Amino acid sequence: MAGVSEDISDPLAELAREPSAPPYRWLRAAGWGVARIFSILALAAAWEIAARSGAFTPYMLPALSAVLERIWSDLIAGDLLINTGVTLYRALAGFLIGAVAGIALGMGICRNRLANWFFDPIISVGFPMPKIAFLPVVMLWLGVYDISKITMISVEAIFPVVTATIVGIRGVERELLWSARNMGAGERELLWQIALPAALPQIITGLQVALPIALIVAIVTEMFMGGYGLGGAMNTAARFADSRGVFAGIVEIAVIGYALVKGMGLIRRRLLLWHQEAVAPSTV
Repeated sequence: MAGVSEDISDPLAELAREPSAPPYRWLRAAGWGVARIFSILALAAAWEIAARSGAFTPYMLPALSAVLERIWSDLIAGDLLINTGVTLYRALAGFLIGAVAGIALGMGICRNRLANWFFDPIISVGFPMPKIAFLPVVMLWLGVYDISKITMISVEAIFPVVTATIVGIRGVERELLWSARNMGAGERELLWQIALPAALPQIITGLQVALPIALIVAIVTEMFMGGYGLGGAMNTAARFADSRGVFAGIVEIAVIGYALVKGMGLIRRRLLLWHQEAVAPSTV
């Protein structure tokens, strides 16, 4: 009995002596959380100090506290929710269209020689080209309403998705394809059950690149075309020399962009639970 009690008590004593025991874990987690946003807090403090130092006029650089007060007043009035909803609708609609079209086009280029012959030069020329240069043409053809803005967003978002899809599918290990063929899999089964799942990490990476691009293009098109939306609100504020409104739009876009990127990261982790990157040990 004595030996049994010693065997039970020794692990408990070792756990109590560990520095990462449960009472201290939340302090460690809180410390890492503060460390991760330290640069943001430092930037915010520098902004507030510089604005109140007298080196800048309130028109050139309003204080962060004044900008946050403006954001709060816009939230209470409902303008922030309307403009944010309109911008997100356009950005996400264009992103989804570009994502679906990009994945489908990438799959077609990889599996069909005629599609590869026709679309590969277009992708090679169009990918590095600033597609926003077509904005005046799109405005002439489609007007200044949602359809023209969503079209521009879709055109910008499709290129990183189709490129990532092509790279992912072409990078699938040949041994997997050979093994599947030897087991009787057809071309359709090879694509949907082997190639596409194996290329999913690269495809999601392309989606992660395309999502902030969609938001950026949504803001730019709203600035050019006007109307509701965060970009349109910033443009209106600039016309009336409303410096706080312009900087409030910058802060709002930064927060929304950060939330979209983090949300896409969560989706990636959920979709790739089976992948080796999800089970790899953390280096932090």
